[in-house]
Amino acid sequence: MTAFLLIWSPKKWPWPELPDVARRVAAGDAVADVWGCGFARRILPGDRVFLHRVAMEPKGVFGSGYVTRAPYEVPDTATKRGYRLCIDFVYDWLVDAHENVVIPRDSLRVHPFSVQTWDAQSSGTVIKPIAEGALEKRWAELTGKRKRPAER
Repeated sequence: MTAFLLIWSPKKWPWPELPDVARRVAAGDAVADVWGCGFARRILPGDRVFLHRVAMEPKGVFGSGYVTRAPYEVPDTATKRGYRLCIDFVYDWLVDAHENVVIPRDSLRVHPFSVQTWDAQSSGTVIKPIAEGALEKRWAELTGKRKRPAER
């Protein structure tokens, strides 16, 4: 399994529904979502995704999930190519990043996390294996072990 970063910049996308989505995930609901994945076409169902807040504090990793649908094209006249790539995924953990994050950006500046580029400009960046293993371990320590959510 490979892991990818999904980037959220509240300066570009306000996401007012985030508190409600986080409550539903915390209640155990299998919440599915769609996310742009930049130019990444190698994302596969079953791959892991981690959501990273950038551009405004609190910065850091605040959610995770599993891909349920590989990248597909969505018409978008605002782009030069006329479409954007999106993936479908289901959350297994999510907090309201308007308030806090699980792993603050500053915690990602030390080895082995520091080998990864966390502040990517777009989603779909592969998390390097050395950082992925450490991230999964730290994530489990902070959020607990959970079963993979059922796909809807």
